[in-house]
Amino acid sequence: MTVQDIRAFNRFYTNVIGALDYSRHLYAPFTLTESRVLYELAHSPRTDAADLRSELSLDAGYLSRILNRFEQDGLIERAPSQKDPRRRQVTLTVRGRETADLLAERADESVGALLATVPDADRPRLSEALHTVRTILSDGPPPTRSGEVALREPGPGDLGWIVQRNAALYAAEYDFNADYEGLVARIVADFAEDHDPHLERVWIAELDGRPVGSVMCVRDDAPGTARLRLLLVEPDARGHRIGERLVSAVVEFARGVGYRDLVLWTNDILGAARRIYQRHGFVLVAEKPHRSFGQDLVGQDWRLDLHGTLE
Repeated sequence: MTVQDIRAFNRFYTNVIGALDYSRHLYAPFTLTESRVLYELAHSPRTDAADLRSELSLDAGYLSRILNRFEQDGLIERAPSQKDPRRRQVTLTVRGRETADLLAERADESVGALLATVPDADRPRLSEALHTVRTILSDGPPPTRSGEVALREPGPGDLGWIVQRNAALYAAEYDFNADYEGLVARIVADFAEDHDPHLERVWIAELDGRPVGSVMCVRDDAPGTARLRLLLVEPDARGHRIGERLVSAVVEFARGVGYRDLVLWTNDILGAARRIYQRHGFVLVAEKPHRSFGQDLVGQDWRLDLHGTLE
């Protein structure tokens, strides 16, 4: 390994991700550095300029010019820090958060298109290579920042947490009765008692070390079909694109292990979740009024052709 080897890789990778012409690459008027500053602000709600400068290793004057532009464009607000009056706290406005979400969505689409060119059989090797590079060139394990989201497999007690939080949240937000808790408990119990770890999985989303979301991928009765179940994001964790990441994890897993279709059942009152499904290419195939969980609802069946659409 030589200096020239690494420099050659850097030139190759910056071309792959469009770093040299990032604004055109994402169809947005922001450089790669500006987009990264927006990302940090979107994922660290209580950030000041010193934090950003340290996190991104930016020159103070350069960062100041970026923040001045953002403030003029109505993307950020600055106020004295509650912890240290000598510092200025930087937060995204509603417009700023919408802009950050749009950039993140376009970046996801761009990387998804790149990943779509990689054969399924090569993806584990690619993932391991990326992990190896990051581990070797870091001082230690990748740091966990405040506001960072991680997806992991369930540990002891997590399946019970899924039942408890689904029951509590749907009762609070949609006035569902105990019938819903019973349904969730049966779904989770079936998975715990008998599932194929190669074809079925559960993901727990953590924010700052605490569980804030979950989703399941299980086999459906129809051959070659997987079912997405029990997507959940805690109210105080919304805005971190956790739902997007959970659904992406299910889609990628289902496609990677060879399912042809991914289906789900939901209700029309769950507008935010429905928009996530649509962004991932799910198509509404049927809907029917029903009375369940103490409410009059409209159930919907959605389907994603895993080989006809690529993220």
